[in-house]
Amino acid sequence: MNQQSIQSLKGIGEKSAALFGKLGVETIEDLLHYYPRTYDACEEPVPLGQVREGAVAAVSGQLLKTASVRRFKNMQVIVTTVKDMTGSLQLTWYNMPYLRTTLQMGKILVFRGRVVKKHNRLTMEQPEIFTPEAYQAVMYSMQPVYSQTKGLGNKAIVRAVEQAMEQRQMEREYLPEYLRQKYELAEYNYALEHIHFPADQKELLFSRKRLVFDEFLFFLLAVRRLKEQRQDCKSRFLMKRAQETDRLLNDLPYELTAAQKKVLEEVRRDLAGGLVMNRLVQGDVGSGKTIIAVLALLETACNGFQGAMMAPTEVLAKQHYESITRLFQEYGIEKQVVLVTGSMTAKEKRAAYEKIASHEADIIVGTHALIQEKVHYHKLALVITDEQHRFGVGQREALGAKGEEDEGAQPHVLVMSATPIPRTLAIILYGDLDISIIDQMPADRLPVRNCVVDTGYRDKAYQFIAREVAAGRQAYVICPMVEESELIEAENVLDYTKLLRQKLPEAVTVEYLHGKMKGKEKNRIMERFAANEIQVLVSTTVVEVGVNVPNATVMMIENAERFGLAQLHQLRGRVGRGAHQSYCIMVNCSDQDGTQERLDILNRSNDGFYIASEDLKLRGPGDIFGIRQSGDLEFKLADIFTDANMLKTVSEEVDAMLASDPGLERPEHEALRHRMAAYLSKSYEKLNL
Repeated sequence: MNQQSIQSLKGIGEKSAALFGKLGVETIEDLLHYYPRTYDACEEPVPLGQVREGAVAAVSGQLLKTASVRRFKNMQVIVTTVKDMTGSLQLTWYNMPYLRTTLQMGKILVFRGRVVKKHNRLTMEQPEIFTPEAYQAVMYSMQPVYSQTKGLGNKAIVRAVEQAMEQRQMEREYLPEYLRQKYELAEYNYALEHIHFPADQKELLFSRKRLVFDEFLFFLLAVRRLKEQRQDCKSRFLMKRAQETDRLLNDLPYELTAAQKKVLEEVRRDLAGGLVMNRLVQGDVGSGKTIIAVLALLETACNGFQGAMMAPTEVLAKQHYESITRLFQEYGIEKQVVLVTGSMTAKEKRAAYEKIASHEADIIVGTHALIQEKVHYHKLALVITDEQHRFGVGQREALGAKGEEDEGAQPHVLVMSATPIPRTLAIILYGDLDISIIDQMPADRLPVRNCVVDTGYRDKAYQFIAREVAAGRQAYVICPMVEESELIEAENVLDYTKLLRQKLPEAVTVEYLHGKMKGKEKNRIMERFAANEIQVLVSTTVVEVGVNVPNATVMMIENAERFGLAQLHQLRGRVGRGAHQSYCIMVNCSDQDGTQERLDILNRSNDGFYIASEDLKLRGPGDIFGIRQSGDLEFKLADIFTDANMLKTVSEEVDAMLASDPGLERPEHEALRHRMAAYLSKSYEKLNL
């Protein structure tokens, strides 16, 4: 694996390296595995009379006049018009006066770019210019499009990847020959090169198939390793049923649903059973998983042990800490809860560490900072991870190992997920865990009202948001992109925020949030939104796992067709958490066949498990790009819905492989064993352990 710094590539200095760092790319190896998010296929030019607003298209025609240069504020605007037998189209470029020599009257050229509507007429802005022969040469080729960041465009990333490809050393094939032949899998080096630069769709799918197979293979081998470590492991933390847990259960102002009671009983039985608990609690957003976790933590504390709860974001960790503390105060429960997050000051961390080590703290809530070296527990008997799919195998293993430091005993493990994965897939993905499902919603929950609309409904939606804000409520608006891209037709957070500030009344505070912002800034924005200092939050899917804001009643999702249904359902779960009626407006910007059918599933149902199963049925090979589930487990390319059949296949192969060669010690598995060790090592590296 090439661990050379990205700065070893020509043209990448400190400034560019810092921008690549924002994308998680620091080494050549990182860059080679920074896969395109989609591909731009140069298609045949369309007649000018058929171009439509919002589309990226190629057009061919004759220039009606030599380009003119107009001055507008500090900009030079180059304008001309192209014509064919079906119509004409205005072309515009900014600050490129040198194009006048190219754009001469009577020339026949091909232009490719995005078509927008300005001053009630269609215009193509900043199009690329080709001679007909030059366009013919690139037609039907597939150009990679990467996720970008401000200051680092797609061309710069493509150049860097091309260099990395030229300089890389070919890697030894680690997949056994019998597997490659059985499933017709590409050779590894071929797959890596052609996932970035495929000649056509066939080559792309062939390369992707191999890399997806690998992702599932390594993940499932790691899960089986965890299962082996945990299976039939006797527990030194036997827990009696605590009266205080029963008392809190009886005193709560609401009764648990039958599904919650069943799951709580399974958890308490595990804690008292004599073997180490390894259980996944799956439940839809708002189904009441958190109270199960709190009762399990209380049971642990009442038995004289410590319990820890790990959340994927600081905002969520802080919220869990505050709600548990408030609950304990309200019901007179004298157990100490402490918070540990990465942004705490050194002094605050020291104080928390001392309380944990001395067992003054009974319950510890935090982010992955809970598994850093400096945290030493005393009788850590229960570990809970919230939003399980956000944590990698290394993190799952590391937190469990924390309990062994002073006791030499594994803690009980309870993991929670609101990602509605069909049971057949959950059994494979969480093979080291027993599965409990909360499949009922609390009776007092008002179902979210849904509507799927086209782009013509936007102004009505803005008026509706303004009315909800005037009534004291708040709204989320989700965009698939952080900033504008030349090649991808999708709304972006930065421009949309500006638009809403113009469309909504001045009194409405509109702010944005996205994953490229620094942690402290993200936390500050979410805290202000929770406090209703921000009324409308424009965000990427980073809010999918976020703070609980019961006052938010509107979720508007732009380019809804670009998301997987399970992810849309997760986003919708951000609203409908309070006493007021909530609404989800999904804007479908596509006129492709089948898109409306997919989105209508969300219109019909608020049941995450039903939606996930339907999503699975509807996905086809054409859905590989653009609607991938975000942030699931450790997969960069693989998608558990689109690739469900491959996941099942790889699971069967892993079972067969480990049954015949548990230590992967046969000659044909030797290279795979070494690669697996590197995979696990990288999983731990992410934790700074």
